[in-house]
Amino acid sequence: MFPIRDHNPSGRRPYVTYGLIALNVVVFMAYSPLFADERALNLFFYDWAMIPAKVTQLGDFTGLLTSMFLHGGVLHLAGNMLFLWIFGDNMEDRMGHLPYLAFYLATGVAAGLAHILGGPGSMVPTVGASGAIAGVMGGYLLLFPKARVDILLIFIVFFRVITIPAALMLALWFAFQVMAGLGSDPDMGGVAYWAHAGGFVAGVVLTLPVFLRLGGPRFWRETHGTPPHPEADYRFRRSSIPKVSKRR
Repeated sequence: MFPIRDHNPSGRRPYVTYGLIALNVVVFMAYSPLFADERALNLFFYDWAMIPAKVTQLGDFTGLLTSMFLHGGVLHLAGNMLFLWIFGDNMEDRMGHLPYLAFYLATGVAAGLAHILGGPGSMVPTVGASGAIAGVMGGYLLLFPKARVDILLIFIVFFRVITIPAALMLALWFAFQVMAGLGSDPDMGGVAYWAHAGGFVAGVVLTLPVFLRLGGPRFWRETHGTPPHPEADYRFRRSSIPKVSKRR
């Protein structure tokens, strides 16, 4: 199950989402020559990736931020940027550019901390924007549970694109991260499942103030759980203003 697009227009151009995608691509291209030299690549990741033992034993927190902009390969980068492209624009539209950027970075740090809790003594470098993007997905689930998302289903030689509610897709994704995290060994490397789960939960929690400011459950009723169409956005904002009784 792999999302390929959603059917949700946004009311403003997502400059921060574009910038994050561009920055991740530029950073990857800058160090990609190191993939031809395994020793040099390992030294680079030791300096800039997130290594739990460096945080817990040396107090070096640098990697919590820098690891968000590093990836282990082209497919790793492409998959993360696709998820950010699909879900980031609507979150940026609701939050505003700078608050969305702060939200993205905060959920990325929270994801890194969740990964550390799963294996505080691990020396395995962790890289990738997926923790922060999981936070974006968690916020998306809270604000737009009925949004429609196209997913690609692959069964060996058979594949098909179907459209399902975002709530179903994101809930299944989160459940898989938790189940996989319970069965993973943090000292063996691989996918940082607890970072994904932690980022997702942080995204839901940090989106709660936005959800309540927009009206909470009334926001769901007004928008039917989907991102408001840009042409209807102004009308929704006007309808969100409490009625004031006039004194005669």
